[in-house]
Amino acid sequence: MAEEQKTHTHVLEDGTVVEHSHGEHGHHHSHAHTKAVLNRMSRAIGHMESIKRMIEDGRDCAEVLIQLSAVKSAINNTGKIILQDHIEHCIVDAVEHGDKDAIKELEVAIDRFVK
Repeated sequence: MAEEQKTHTHVLEDGTVVEHSHGEHGHHHSHAHTKAVLNRMSRAIGHMESIKRMIEDGRDCAEVLIQLSAVKSAINNTGKIILQDHIEHCIVDAVEHGDKDAIKELEVAIDRFVK
């Protein structure tokens, strides 16, 4: 019994349309670090809510900027973990199955991530 090929379309902020399918090797995005990533995201969300309250309370702009910088760093580090997991799982799997589209998608994702 052949697996159904599902095509996904993503529209990036700049209007670029990325379409791909996971083919026969369809994979899910639950990797070794999923729980850690979710925990980091929850902390970043809490931190952002705290910064929002700082702004509402009229706190010093320098303090707000320092806290925003901390959140930005936390999000970037979380992105690095996701990228590492993606390479170790999805890209390795894609290369093994000759899925060149997955590599192109990774290039687009990295480009967007580093901007």
